[in-house]
Amino acid sequence: MRIAPAQPDDVAKLLAFREEAAGWLTRKGSDQWQRPYPADRLLATIRCGTVFMVLDGDATVATITLTPEAEEGLWTERELGEPSMFINKLTVARTHAGRNLGGRLLDWAGDRAYRAGAQWLRLDAWTTNEALQRYYLQQGFEHVRTVREGGAVNGGPRVSGWLAQRRTAPTEHGFEDLTPTPATLPTQ
Repeated sequence: MRIAPAQPDDVAKLLAFREEAAGWLTRKGSDQWQRPYPADRLLATIRCGTVFMVLDGDATVATITLTPEAEEGLWTERELGEPSMFINKLTVARTHAGRNLGGRLLDWAGDRAYRAGAQWLRLDAWTTNEALQRYYLQQGFEHVRTVREGGAVNGGPRVSGWLAQRRTAPTEHGFEDLTPTPATLPTQ
């Protein structure tokens, strides 16, 4: 399997991929990802070079976003002063579930973040998705805190505020990595 940067013409494929994941989450009883993701926001992150896809032959089987930018209102000033990279939108196709593809992607992200000079790989997960939270804990992340207020709409409840982190480290993830060398994070 190969990992490569997503391209602008991958938007429709990635939106369909997310819809598949949202349907699966609904069947599991989760309210996660029930609103469609805006295509223009996805295209902007692709153009920033922060969206990556795992390919098995010609099929896209997983995706992850890895960025040095934290979502506003989640992390403290002290935490933001620590060299970190943030993951979100980690999704694995149901056809490839149960093969530790998500774990390998987290290892890839931790390795890439390490090579960029980050100390921490951080994420925010859906506050009501306890199964997802347990998954991240099993992958070596430590729960930092849960932010419940300050959502994007009128400062209301935040739906994705379960914060976790793990140290970055070089790892053997097993992907053929077709991504460019990561840019070094600026020092604070």
